[in-house]
Amino acid sequence: MEDRIATMTEALAHGTDQLIPREDLIAKLKRHGGTGKPLRIKLGIDPSAPHLTLGHSVPLRKMRQFQELGHTGVLVVGDFTRLIGDPSGRASTRALMSAEQIERNMETYREQAFKILDPERTEFRYNSEWLGKLTFADVIELTAKYTVARMLERDDFSKRYHAGEPISVLEFLYPLAQAYDSVAIEADVELGGSDQLFNLLVGRDIQREYGQEPQVVMTVPLLIGLDGERAMSQTTGNYVGINEPANEMYGKILSIPDSLIAQYFDKLTDTALNEALESLIEESPRNAKRRLAQTLVATYHNRMAAEAAEAEFNRIHVRHERPTEIPQVKIDRALLKDDGTIWVIDLLQASGLVSSRGEAKRLIAQGGVQINEQKATSKDLDLPFAPPVLVQVGKRAFVEIV
Repeated sequence: MEDRIATMTEALAHGTDQLIPREDLIAKLKRHGGTGKPLRIKLGIDPSAPHLTLGHSVPLRKMRQFQELGHTGVLVVGDFTRLIGDPSGRASTRALMSAEQIERNMETYREQAFKILDPERTEFRYNSEWLGKLTFADVIELTAKYTVARMLERDDFSKRYHAGEPISVLEFLYPLAQAYDSVAIEADVELGGSDQLFNLLVGRDIQREYGQEPQVVMTVPLLIGLDGERAMSQTTGNYVGINEPANEMYGKILSIPDSLIAQYFDKLTDTALNEALESLIEESPRNAKRRLAQTLVATYHNRMAAEAAEAEFNRIHVRHERPTEIPQVKIDRALLKDDGTIWVIDLLQASGLVSSRGEAKRLIAQGGVQINEQKATSKDLDLPFAPPVLVQVGKRAFVEIV
């Protein structure tokens, strides 16, 4: 049994950034082996955007590993704590979200999470279930269990404090509320990104204060996004959503820098980084990225969708043909000038491929806009309007104006 537990621990520790403390995880796994009672594996999800991304998939895949060993994954959607806003890594107080915005973002979370997790071994919980019921007296009791000095040990709080930047009392409540989530669900292990280490460790202390056995903390490195520089985030736009259409997912994966190929294989797939794959990455990054893109599209869609996405990519970007299916958009003829032309910025806004005139101008300046397969060279262009007009933004976004 000792050998089996050791092997299990090594497998679970693979790809983690921190495992605190390893001996507690070993003890919990042994206890499961003796009693058969599943461990409760917690992962918090912030509902600040509507998509779960490949960045989210890293801890979700780790949770799935635990599930395959017979344990229970508890996915805690922070609908209540998002009203506070997680200050992790921030230099200023985070803007609050309304309950309506949060509810809209959470509509498809369950469907997206179950692309990775085993529904039979998953509890899907919202922390408003218990945090929303706390009285002010309960909150006072909770805050009495942690000190300001300990809070200021947190790196981002410390930097802001010494720089004279404001820190609201509200922000001190976030780590305590997240820690109370662990108390409410009786977490044995909590997973999170490396930026969540402080919050997860607070969970250990607060569980101890409430008479529970402290959770094991397991953090995973933040996945670098498509730009090759910053952590994958919907805020910066450098992300791949796990629910995105197959063609979009395939194209985005092919756009990653070569330096990320090995990391993406290791963190996002079950493909082992063996000598043959490492040679392929070194000798032909293009083919390695195609293999990675096929693997991920097949994972989140199916093999047929992956093959179709590759064929569509070749059609557009290798043979320079039009996509097989292009959405059509009707525009208001009031946008046309008296001579039958239309300002290129109005055309782009009407296409729905840009969110603002400012974005349209920026994309034209960067050479990222084509009209009827001709690059738009100036934001001042007036184009003859002879529908259908093919509008392309970037490499993968097409619309036909009718």
